[in-house]
Amino acid sequence: MEGKSEFGSDVCVEMMQAYGIKYAPTNLGGTFRGLLDSVLNFGHNQTPEIIECLHEEIAVSIANGYSKATGLPSVALVHNVVGTLHASMAIYDAYVAHTPVIVMSGTGPMRLSTRRPWIDWVHTALVQGNLVRDYVKWDDQPWDAESVPESFMRAYRIAMTEPRGPVYIALDADWQEYKLPQPVDIPDIAKYPVPTGLQADPNALRELAKLIAAADMPLIVADRVGRHPQAVQSLVELAELGSIPVIDGAGAMNFPNSHAMDATGTNLIGQ
Repeated sequence: MEGKSEFGSDVCVEMMQAYGIKYAPTNLGGTFRGLLDSVLNFGHNQTPEIIECLHEEIAVSIANGYSKATGLPSVALVHNVVGTLHASMAIYDAYVAHTPVIVMSGTGPMRLSTRRPWIDWVHTALVQGNLVRDYVKWDDQPWDAESVPESFMRAYRIAMTEPRGPVYIALDADWQEYKLPQPVDIPDIAKYPVPTGLQADPNALRELAKLIAAADMPLIVADRVGRHPQAVQSLVELAELGSIPVIDGAGAMNFPNSHAMDATGTNLIGQ
């Protein structure tokens, strides 16, 4: 699809529009001023809409909560090294919760001649993704605006592939503000779908069913089943079918605490 981008950061907005990203929680920072300008003036603050926050950890936490509640991917914008460090705890929370948060961070210009005195020197790292690489599924630092479509597509697909999790993209402040000689084409994202979810081995499921049926006192300990809302009802049906108590490990809201088979907080495991 022929793009309409005029500046480098417009391409980022077009990719978010292609994937229907509704909101972008952010704590404002100078390294993504180009992207912010594009969201407001190129994208008219729609798809995504900026949600201004007082701290990067809050911004990523909002994105994390949105993904938990909706099952949809989310984007958060943070400010280079310091913003990424501020957001690191919330990024780790998203990693633990298996939520598809796309963290987009500005970084100071890699081209030294365009760095502003002092501020761009103390706020720029190579490579910025090192700060959070141990608890994101993937990170990237696109070289130019033309590299953004593939970078964002890969980020989206990796974040949404089970087990889901956060990804990180660092956007050079220099090319964000670079006036493009021509618009960057936006790929047909339908040609690059998210891989289908992994399925359990049918033989293993049959064996598990036999073990449950033969058990004197079966017990289910649920960890993160509830990250898929439809799985909660399936767990309820299984518990009712076999009269099986369920202990919710609180990795997500896995089982209703008002249900008769809820055994959370009991000492059944020790018996």
